[in-house]
Amino acid sequence: MSKSTLLAGVSAVVLVAAAAGFAFLSVPQTAGAADAPAAAATTVDASARRTEGNLVIEGIPEIPAELNEALLSYQNARAAGFSGWTPSGGMLIATRFGETAQVHRVDAPMGMRRQLTFYSEPVGGGSYPDVPVDGFLFAKDTGGDENYQLYIHKDASGEDVRISAPGTRNTDATWSHDGKQVAWAISSQENAVYEIWVADVANPEGRRKIFSKEGGSWGPSDWSPDGTKLLVQQYLSASEGHLFLLDIASGELTEINKQDGQKIAYGGAGFTPDGLSIVYTSDEGREFQTLTRYTIADGTKTPLSGDVAWDVETFDISPDGSLVAFAANENGASRLFVRRLADGSESPAPQLPPGEIGGIEFSPDGTKVGFGFASAKSAGDAWSFDVASATLTRWTESELGGLNPESFVDPVLFSFASFDGKEIPAFIYKPKGEGPFPVVINIHGGPEAQERPSFAPVWQYWVNELGIAVIVPNVRGSSGYGKSYLELDNGYKRKDSVKDIGALLDWVAQQPDLNKDKLMVYGGSYGGYMVNAAMVDYSDRLAGGVSIVGISSFVTFLENTSGYRQDLRRVEYGDERDPEMRKFQEEIAPLNSASKIMKPMFIIHGANDPRVPVGEADQLFAAVKANGQNPWWLVATDEGHGFRKKTNRDYMNAAVALFFKERLLGQGAAN
Repeated sequence: MSKSTLLAGVSAVVLVAAAAGFAFLSVPQTAGAADAPAAAATTVDASARRTEGNLVIEGIPEIPAELNEALLSYQNARAAGFSGWTPSGGMLIATRFGETAQVHRVDAPMGMRRQLTFYSEPVGGGSYPDVPVDGFLFAKDTGGDENYQLYIHKDASGEDVRISAPGTRNTDATWSHDGKQVAWAISSQENAVYEIWVADVANPEGRRKIFSKEGGSWGPSDWSPDGTKLLVQQYLSASEGHLFLLDIASGELTEINKQDGQKIAYGGAGFTPDGLSIVYTSDEGREFQTLTRYTIADGTKTPLSGDVAWDVETFDISPDGSLVAFAANENGASRLFVRRLADGSESPAPQLPPGEIGGIEFSPDGTKVGFGFASAKSAGDAWSFDVASATLTRWTESELGGLNPESFVDPVLFSFASFDGKEIPAFIYKPKGEGPFPVVINIHGGPEAQERPSFAPVWQYWVNELGIAVIVPNVRGSSGYGKSYLELDNGYKRKDSVKDIGALLDWVAQQPDLNKDKLMVYGGSYGGYMVNAAMVDYSDRLAGGVSIVGISSFVTFLENTSGYRQDLRRVEYGDERDPEMRKFQEEIAPLNSASKIMKPMFIIHGANDPRVPVGEADQLFAAVKANGQNPWWLVATDEGHGFRKKTNRDYMNAAVALFFKERLLGQGAAN
């Protein structure tokens, strides 16, 4: 199976960012890039704002020195994301020793981390091809704009050579198996056309376009072993996609596993080393993503994880084609499997505590499986599993800022009944003691994401230092619970997920150790929309809300997000060009009912957000302020869809903590 920079890199970024308690990256297919919409211009009084470095601030008091000091250890907790193996059997990891995460090399378990990239912008990971070459592939954007540029880091010279054209957005970069070529996808802010390009590593200026198509997003997943074909995926929605073989010379496209009248969602996909089969995950005929080996010649399908009643979320094939390693998401916790590729029979696999696996890759000699792992009490770190000896080895031990991980609280899984009787899963992080505890409901983004029991030291600060119970629900529309659950919030069912939050408020009110009168909502990206909507529908039951890079109107959001992602998001949220759907979207827009928001709000955004333009925050802030409220405002001019730079993130986390102290706990200044 070939190596994809963004498949490896995103997992590393998420684990590293999660260590700071702030990661709102979503899968590349649903990403976007757009300037702030002209329609979002507001009449907010800019004179009330101040600028501190790259931060634009309004309404936020000076952060007390003692609060910054109390947060210091939690803010300095570090994580390492496994990115891949080096040709010599070491590891590439992504970790932060300064302002941003960068690529490092570790040559042996618990060895010294040697930094290889040195940028002010984050570099989430790198990947080598299947054969030894002078350099690894990585991607980097600027200021969170997600217009990724592709580079090869030359090991011998330390030079980084750009292989993509400036001014383009490049994703899904994939090595050929001989290490001589790279294929990737280019998408545009202006339209829905996707292109696939190929470059010879020895002559990147000779890069060439081999494919162009609109209708969903398109990208390469793997090269055939002989280098003549690409395995290409078309993504239409979280519930539908297609697999194709693309002949590089002729441009001919042949669908794999073609179905008539049945929607299939695919996950990862790659060739077997002999080139005769393809291994992929899909929900064909099942609720969950199942690992399958597909024989190209006759279409025979052999299930490799048919006995696993959960999503297979990542996998890799050993270099000799005898084994496949994969991670299954069992009710939010990752479980690692190693099986024989021929028939799916078991091979020894490690037993891990509840947590999250990020990325899986066999070592070049096929003897080990490398992966990243994080749990509530353990930062993201790189590990390996020796297949022959069944030995688990830790390669990195990230610093926790001097904190004792035993003081961290493990989340407890529970479920609550929603308005229609459906059981909604959630985790709760509860302080020690009897309570009743104030509550923060933290709502994930996506919406096709899932909250997992992973490492989030800022949440632990809320629990241990502020005495707040943190509840993280997986409302309908979340991934990880089957395709039927995933589609429960689409189109006209959008507000049903907001009703899940109302049902959670009911559940909180019934718990003697939780304080229903001291309750806030917090969320980023789609979770920011959920905060905005909850502040409209349940303002009388909430003490306030923190909305980060959130949607305030689906109409303005869809009209102003980038051309290449508009149709992808319309499948989820509905097409605003249809009059009936537009009417519905206007009815449910938090912006259009903002007069009902009569409780404190903290609105946070990145000025360069390529997915949810900052105008979504502008217009909601103006509307809430017009209610006579005094909302807090924070915008970073060098960030996009989430704060990835430590200085910005540290200030944001301190400001949120101050907001909780003043507006939820009643400490300090009056509301």
